[in-house]
Amino acid sequence: MPWRQVTPMEERVRFVIMVEDEVENFANACRHFGISRKTGYKWWHRYRREGLLGLKERSRRPLQSPKGTSLSWKKRILLLRKKHKHWGPKKLRARLKVRTRRGNVPASSTIGRILAAAGLVRRGRKRRGAGPIVTAPVLAAALSANDVWAVDFKGWFCLGNGERCEPLTVSDLCSRYILCCAAGSNVSYEQARAVFERLFRINGQPARMRVDNGPPFGSRGAAGLGRLAVWWISLGIEPEFIEPGHPQQNGSHERMHRTLKAEAIKPIAYDRKTQQKRLDQWRREFNYVRPHEALGQETPATLYCKSSRIYHGPRRPNYPKGYILRRVRTNGEIRWKGEKRFIGEAFVGETLGILERSAGVHRVYFYEHVLGEIHDVEWGMRPSLFVHRKQK
Repeated sequence: MPWRQVTPMEERVRFVIMVEDEVENFANACRHFGISRKTGYKWWHRYRREGLLGLKERSRRPLQSPKGTSLSWKKRILLLRKKHKHWGPKKLRARLKVRTRRGNVPASSTIGRILAAAGLVRRGRKRRGAGPIVTAPVLAAALSANDVWAVDFKGWFCLGNGERCEPLTVSDLCSRYILCCAAGSNVSYEQARAVFERLFRINGQPARMRVDNGPPFGSRGAAGLGRLAVWWISLGIEPEFIEPGHPQQNGSHERMHRTLKAEAIKPIAYDRKTQQKRLDQWRREFNYVRPHEALGQETPATLYCKSSRIYHGPRRPNYPKGYILRRVRTNGEIRWKGEKRFIGEAFVGETLGILERSAGVHRVYFYEHVLGEIHDVEWGMRPSLFVHRKQK
């Protein structure tokens, strides 16, 4: 026969029954169950007050902890979280350290528990595991301010009055400083260029612009350049394209869009003017108030400074001796040896330099950028098409 397992609760019930029925006196009952008289009286008094429920095991946690977080800290944490609804424990702690100028601020884990106890933490979705590693293009590292600016459109949404809103965002990848968040109505070249002209006059020019392949940055023309990218090259700015369908290559900017949507777009404003005011207010808070974990909980404004590259407008093309110059017509074509060659509508009005590479093969340049090659007629065949070659 197997041994019968007895739980502590069953032993306590047997003990109080023995005492209550006066099977043994109290001292002998305690000796029978191997407990002290102090312990025996504790369970007996609980049983008399609460019945069998009083015999259940209770938590040994003290009612008060001398090293616990004080009520005043809890109030300050919850008030700050109420003001910044989308900030996590690390950002709240960094902000509290700035405000108090003391080092004894509760730890991030403690702040997280306080938020969870107040029901202010929402568990995120469980993410899938990482997929196969794919070789990504080599992108320039942003080692100092204005080395690389990240540019993108947030994605359109309808305002309360039914108008379309398409925010254009620009950020400095080194400092995470947001230079612009303009509530435009479309993704046209004209609207985007006006925004960048204002930015360049105020902040100077960056060395590179990291963008996706959509308009007005990219196109299906030569080298995949859109009208805005062509204009940037004329200013001496290098456009840097990420791979199609790989937004993670511009990950910090995309993560900023998530914060932008949560804090400045939801709920959507009624008209464009009101929405722009909310975007400007959010941008100031992001740059000057909100701590950033990638910056050691510093604010982006502490690391950003204006560029030393002053905006002077488009450069004048200066191709070396031996280059043949061609101006792109209004239909995006050039004339070459009696034939029309389509370059791209993004280059309308621009001057290209053409250099002979080998017999019957000429390379086409736009400033320092190679757009492709023109192949002359060979063996009586018609001229080959313009070869598009995207630069990375």
